[in-house]
Order: sequence, then C-alpha cells, then structure tokens
Amino acid sequence: MIITAAMDVAGNEPWSLCRRSTLMLALAVMVVLHNEVLVSGLEPVAGVKPHIVVVLVDDWGWANVGYHRENATKEVQTPNFDSLCKRGIELDQHYAYKFCSPSRSSFLSGRLPIHVNIENDYPDYYNPNDTVSGYAGIPRNMTGIAAKLKSAGYSTHHIGKWDAGMATPEHTPIGRGFDSTFGYFHHENDFFTERAGSCSYNGKKYRNITDLWLNEGPALGRNGTGYEEGMFKRHVLEVIRNHSIDSPLFIYYAAHIAHTPLEVTQKYLDEYSFIDNEVRRSYHAMIAYLDDVMGNITEALVERGLWNNTLLLVSSDNGGPEYPGGGANNYPLRGGKLTSWQGGVRVNAFVSGGFIPSAMRGKKLEEYIALADWYATFCSLAGVDPADERAKLAGLPPVDGLDMWPMLSGANLTSPRTEIPLSPGLISGDYKILVGNNGQAGWTGPQYPNSTNPRGGIDAKVACGDDGCLFNIRTDPEERTNVAALQPAILKQLQERLQAWDATAFNPDRGQQWPEACQTAIEKYGGYWGPFLP
Repeated sequence: MIITAAMDVAGNEPWSLCRRSTLMLALAVMVVLHNEVLVSGLEPVAGVKPHIVVVLVDDWGWANVGYHRENATKEVQTPNFDSLCKRGIELDQHYAYKFCSPSRSSFLSGRLPIHVNIENDYPDYYNPNDTVSGYAGIPRNMTGIAAKLKSAGYSTHHIGKWDAGMATPEHTPIGRGFDSTFGYFHHENDFFTERAGSCSYNGKKYRNITDLWLNEGPALGRNGTGYEEGMFKRHVLEVIRNHSIDSPLFIYYAAHIAHTPLEVTQKYLDEYSFIDNEVRRSYHAMIAYLDDVMGNITEALVERGLWNNTLLLVSSDNGGPEYPGGGANNYPLRGGKLTSWQGGVRVNAFVSGGFIPSAMRGKKLEEYIALADWYATFCSLAGVDPADERAKLAGLPPVDGLDMWPMLSGANLTSPRTEIPLSPGLISGDYKILVGNNGQAGWTGPQYPNSTNPRGGIDAKVACGDDGCLFNIRTDPEERTNVAALQPAILKQLQERLQAWDATAFNPDRGQQWPEACQTAIEKYGGYWGPFLP
C-alpha cells in the first residue's frame, strides 16, 4: 500500500498530517485497489535497464521510521516509507559512515570511506600541493556513478545536498556526470534563506553567503522563495514528468531533511503540537514532511509509467544525531551520528519498486551491504564495467563496491560483503571491534529527546584502547556486552584484520579553507558559493 500525499489547491505542499491521519483508513482501501496493479509492478524483464531512483535521507534516526517501531506511536507517522519497505526488501544490515561527507563520497565513488574520504571538511578546502586529492570530498580523478550510468545511456539528475566537493567544476555534480543539478554544496544551509556560513578575504568578513546551485551556476532568485525541501520536491517531480519513458533514468535525490537546522513549515509543526519537547517535535515534523514528499515522488513515477521498471533505493547517510540539538533517536541501538556504535553506522534502508522480483518483495535481508556497494550494483544493472581506469592512472584506490543484485534478485541470499571497516574499528563476520575512546556510548528510550534530557546528548564514554572492545552484533545488536575477554582468538583475528585494513587507508592532506573561495563567491557569483579553481 502506498499512501500518497494529496496536493493543496495551488499544488505546492502535501496535505497536513492531521488530514492524512483522519483519512488513513479510507485511503488505505482506495490505494490498495489502485496500486495492486500500478505499484506492485510486473516481473523485471531480463536485459532491460531499470530506472534508478536513490533517496538519501540526511541524519535519519533508526527509531524515526514506522517500520522500526514494534509498538505504534502517533509521533512516528511514515506511511509511505513503511509501505514502500513492505512492498520491497528491507535491508536490515545496511551500513554507512558515521557522518555526512564520507558517506556521500563513498556512494558516489564506489569506494569504502577509508579509500576516498573520511573527513567532513568544508567545500572551500584546498591544498595547492596536491592537485589530485588536495580538496574536500572526492578526488578529482575518481569517476562518479552518474558518469558510469551516463555512459550506458542514462539521463542523470542530482537534487539536494552534495557535500562531496566544489573546488573545481570537475568536483560539482555536472563535473561528476550528472546532466542536471539543483542543490547545495555544504553540510547544511538554512531551509528558508539557503544561506551557509560566512567567509573572509583581504581582511574583510562576509556573512550569509548563499549556497544554492543550478546546473553550472548560482540558482539566482530562488533562495528565500520558499521551504527548501519543497523546492527540491518540485524539481524532482519536474524531472520525472519531463523524462522520456524510452530511456533509462537515474535520480539522486539527497534530501536536506532531517539535518539541522531543524526547520519545517508551520503546519507540520502544528500537527505535532502534542509533543512537548521542541527539538523532538521539529524533528518528527520534518520526517513527516519528507514522508509526504516520498508519496508524491512515487505517485509521479506511477503516473509517468516508470514505476514498473524502477529500482528505488532509500537510505540514511548515517545514524541519527543524538547529541544536543540533533533531535533523532536510534533506539534500541547504541550511540548515534559521529560514532561507530551501531546507532551511528547501521542505517535505515530498503529497496522497492517494480523492478524488484515479486518473490523477493516483503523480505528482510540481514546480510551486510555498504553504501559503496551500490556503485557496482548499478553498473551491473546498466551493463557497464565498474572499474575506474582514470583513477588507476592517477594512482588512486580502486572501486571497492560489490554487486548486490544477485542477492537482491534472489539468485542467492548471501552477500559478497563480509567486512566493513569503520573509523575506528571493523565489522568482520558476526563480530565488531572498536578501538580507542568511543563517546555517546549510551542508549536512549523510545521517546528521545525528552523532559529529562530536553536537547539530547549521551555523555557516556567507553575506553577500548589499542586492544579493542569486541561485540557479537548478531546476537547482541545493542552492543551491551564486551566479549573481548571471553573470545581472545576472535579478538586477535579482528585486530589483525583491522591492521590490514588500516594499512590501505587513503587520507591525503586536503588543505585548509582557501580565501579565493570567498573572493569568488562575492565577486564572480554575486554572493553564492561555487567552484573557485579552474
């Protein structure tokens, strides 16, 4: 069942949660009847390239989606995400990096974060001594997934957050193979003004630089005209409605929601007025907004005749932020964003769409998948080689991604991914080793933040040292028992594997914030962030 959000008379925003709630039962009946044919899809046709739609949610907590709630709660209302997951494949062991830019760099480049980017640098960083890798985000000589799909005949489009570099035109979405882009370069910007930080050059401070980009230049006149996620939604729908059904489509929609600042339209806040905690209220209202957007996108794909040949991937870029002001909740997992506890790296994820074979719909896969693996998976579906010859010539790490389609299609139910390096630590088989000092080492309850912790923040720390803490994350997914002393042989094995992975780490000097980036923003782009080097 897909519960799509109705539009208001002006066609601008989805209906409020209140209307969704009161019409839920009636819609359920009508939509089931409508979508059993349109949304359930036909069997995939061998050799046909699927449309690929990726929705990467920002800072989405494990407990902030309905299908992870054993007990229903009116503050978690995600009927579209839940329905799509139910009609697709839930990816119960899907892993990202512990924060934003490395996860995005990993997905776009097909490398595990330790082989592309483990820093959350601002996009105006530059090291003039390294013209290959001395920038924020993805090294310029790595080939992006959009370029691979474009070579296979796909129409490629990026909408939303980028956070993978902007120093040169090659670092931007257009330079990475997207036919179009509408989004922003930083970790975040304001949802209503699209402003992102300040900068200085020649001894002068410039405040409130706008971060909003359209294709190859600033999105002039669009900032400040409405709620940013609404602008992104309308752009996604425009791409879908204008796409020729005779060619394959790739959409990478990297939503701003639910990253800070916790801002949403007033009517969504009003619908969550029953939540006393301001931070939690704003966060849940934002997730409800995005769930409605997901309904709009699904409906558009159905209406355009694309759904029955679409592979939809939905994932978070990291665990939800449980630090003060973050608003998310990863209950019952331990920790959150910025940590390598399960709450920081094991993320909400599923695939759906008519391209999923009917025999696999409704299943939950508990095999490991990393964000990097979608690169090879999409290349396989598109019929292109995932190898990156350009990167090889520049002496850069090769693609790490593994093809997950045989498992997703049901040809086999075993993942080729058996290890996932973390920072710090490693998942290998059933076990996970963490080394060093690990903060946010506590657990939340079903409602968080709450009256006893109004802004959030878990202060507990665990010192694992050089030897490491060891957890069986299969039998102990909440990481409550350190079994290092009980399993010395397994501990030694993971210590050795961790050392082997660490020996392959790629972490170039990416420089520092570059004054010319500020100068270019002011003098060339009229107060907008953008590429500042040739």
